[in-house]
Amino acid sequence: MKLILAIAVGGALGAVSRHIVAFQVSMWLGRGFPWGTLAVNILGSFILGALIEVMALAWSPGQEMRALLTVGILGAFTTFSTFSLETILLFERGDTTVAVGYMAASLLFSVGALFLGLRAIRFVIL
Repeated sequence: MKLILAIAVGGALGAVSRHIVAFQVSMWLGRGFPWGTLAVNILGSFILGALIEVMALAWSPGQEMRALLTVGILGAFTTFSTFSLETILLFERGDTTVAVGYMAASLLFSVGALFLGLRAIRFVIL
């Protein structure tokens, strides 16, 4: 039960954080492109990479803390379903080039950010 509660608390924190960050990024950069979702997915990927590396090299939290941080907070903070919906909406609007660019940017920058998070922690700790 502790594990489920940790995930639920983390999920609430992650979902609210996603809303705040995505809204703020959209206000800064405009609503014509899904900047907010792209930003949370890149940021969440970077944080997950850094967190996984910290937990592998320097910190061994308990199962509940791991679940709260990874499944709960970061699982709710990042959002593949919203990315998918926004991609389809761009295609339906006829913005094929923008949709393909969004897909490419999401994949490249999110995976790249996770890699950079891993490397950043390795650089700091090792």
